[in-house]
Amino acid sequence: MSYPILPLQSGFNKKDFSCGKEMLDNYIQKQASQDLKRRLSAVFAMVDDSRVIGYYTLSSTSISRDLVPEDVQKKLPPSYHDLPATLLGRLAVDQNYKGQRLGEFLLMDALRMAFETSEKHVGSMALIVDPLDDDAEAFYSKYDFIKLDSGKMFLPMQTIAALFK
Repeated sequence: MSYPILPLQSGFNKKDFSCGKEMLDNYIQKQASQDLKRRLSAVFAMVDDSRVIGYYTLSSTSISRDLVPEDVQKKLPPSYHDLPATLLGRLAVDQNYKGQRLGEFLLMDALRMAFETSEKHVGSMALIVDPLDDDAEAFYSKYDFIKLDSGKMFLPMQTIAALFK
């Protein structure tokens, strides 16, 4: 079964969302709508009817040139000290929907959205994640995210572009 992924809307049922990680549950239930109003992040929800069963957030960020892998640094003009990037701040799937690869679908949608935005609207040379725990790190590693010394993970936009061109 496939579920649509839409920008978060006020009519969506967020209160029943539970992924098993309190921080991620509280975010969608209590903070996501405020972040949208304040334009701190864009929130995309996977819904079953109007019930939120998964979500992710995107926002702009930057990363110090010194933190990215040397092979990536070599391809960039030396005048850039801070590099524009997109932050995948949160990604979660409701426990009742685990085992259906919905996390992968959410990630692919986030990659597509980040790529399209970087192509058409706002420059971004990578997608950055800051994994919440070892499980999250293992999840992103499966999709070729590169672990940085800071603990964050990095996927170059050129790698993402190859998926969608």
